[in-house]
Amino acid sequence: MRWSFVLLLSASLACGSVGCVQRTVTVTSEPTGALVWLNDREVGRTPVTVPFTFYGTYDVRLERDGYEPLWTSQEAKAPWWETPPIDLFAEATDADVELAWHFELEPAQATDDESVDALLEHATQMRRAVEAGEDFDTDE
Repeated sequence: MRWSFVLLLSASLACGSVGCVQRTVTVTSEPTGALVWLNDREVGRTPVTVPFTFYGTYDVRLERDGYEPLWTSQEAKAPWWETPPIDLFAEATDADVELAWHFELEPAQATDDESVDALLEHATQMRRAVEAGEDFDTDE
């Protein structure tokens, strides 16, 4: 009898309480100011904090001028109190889940101006040969 009363009291408190689990992920990067996409949805520039609903694996993309773009995935793991049936009571509290993901961006590789110039010269020679109706030796 006593346990049923405790269970009934707990259930009514859980149903009558005005709580909600707030879930956010904060994405930071070095350097800051990188444009962030989560699951192909642009969410802002680092540092950025966005709400999320579901736990699991997220596709993450970061881009910034002068740096190599970064494509990766990151997992949003649920805390122990977000597992059924405990999550029923957690929803009735003002609990917060705050994830933090940090990424290091690599500087962009400098292009070798000589190799670019050589490629453009080769393309120009090919164009002239094709326009003149000549065969062009691609083994040069």
